[in-house]
Amino acid sequence: MKESILEVRNLCKYFPLHCKGFFQRVTGTAKAVDGVSFELTQGETLGLVGESGSGKTTAVRSILRALRPTSGQVFFRLNGVTHDLATMKERRLKRLRPKMQMVFQDPFSSLNPRMTVGGIVGEPLVIHKVAKGSELKDRIAEMLVKVGLKPHHAMRYPHAFSGGQRQRIGIARALILHPALLVADEPVSALDVSVQAQVINLLADLQEEFHLAILFVAHDLAVVKHICKRVAVMYAGRLVEVAPTDNLFDSPQHPYTRGLLSAVPYPDPDVKMRFQIPGEVADPTSLPSGCSFHPRCPNRSEMCSSFRPELSCLSGTRSVACHLYNGGSPPTSVPHH
Repeated sequence: MKESILEVRNLCKYFPLHCKGFFQRVTGTAKAVDGVSFELTQGETLGLVGESGSGKTTAVRSILRALRPTSGQVFFRLNGVTHDLATMKERRLKRLRPKMQMVFQDPFSSLNPRMTVGGIVGEPLVIHKVAKGSELKDRIAEMLVKVGLKPHHAMRYPHAFSGGQRQRIGIARALILHPALLVADEPVSALDVSVQAQVINLLADLQEEFHLAILFVAHDLAVVKHICKRVAVMYAGRLVEVAPTDNLFDSPQHPYTRGLLSAVPYPDPDVKMRFQIPGEVADPTSLPSGCSFHPRCPNRSEMCSSFRPELSCLSGTRSVACHLYNGGSPPTSVPHH
């Protein structure tokens, strides 16, 4: 059994809502992330999926301390030492930054247009005082080759590259410090479909070479199925199902997961959408009582509007947050192509 490199326990990120006026009085709270817990082992890829507004990006930014968590624990294990990123002071956190890096969603806005590609990729080495001079140039050239670019591309500026090439530059910048943990925040959603597969295959190859643990945020389930070993489904700031990828796609248990999989396009006009989720994602500023999904759920009962279900173990590898599994009947399994 591999030891987890990342362990998130009851992570919460709340944003205060202020009223207009001079005193800016706090009138409420937006619960963007509300009690998220999961583990990630070395060399594993965990997919974090859900609709837009479900809290995925806020969760990963809180894990990496781009946002300070409201509460909870984020244990990052490195060389046998466990660090709690959620409470760590900035000075100590900076020393750990090289070992946890991020690939951003938009390859156009995430690269400084005034810097050369070499300057962008090599900047982490300069900031953390890892390399300089000829060694810096050599490491930049080596990393550019690893992501499928040419060494002479280091002298060009980002505007000279396509979206797929820019994302390769972003990946090179993230991996130049040889991190142990890589967070990929929808890294292919802004790319053409023809380029997405190339970038996904590149990430898979680099993961094997660098023995990376990857937390992969996405809303495209086809991409998740291709690269992730496990999937965590997020809704309204909470996890509703965590399962191995094959099990989740073959037999989704939570009604929200079934709805997500039913919405995946299938190239056959005779195959209809099996279950369409009505309504919109719950508003984090005024979440429904009980289960946040119950206003949209076809399997809801009176219990669902009164009590919030906790993420509980359904089997050795699967967890579900649904009252249907607390004395009720599970939803009918829906085969997915």
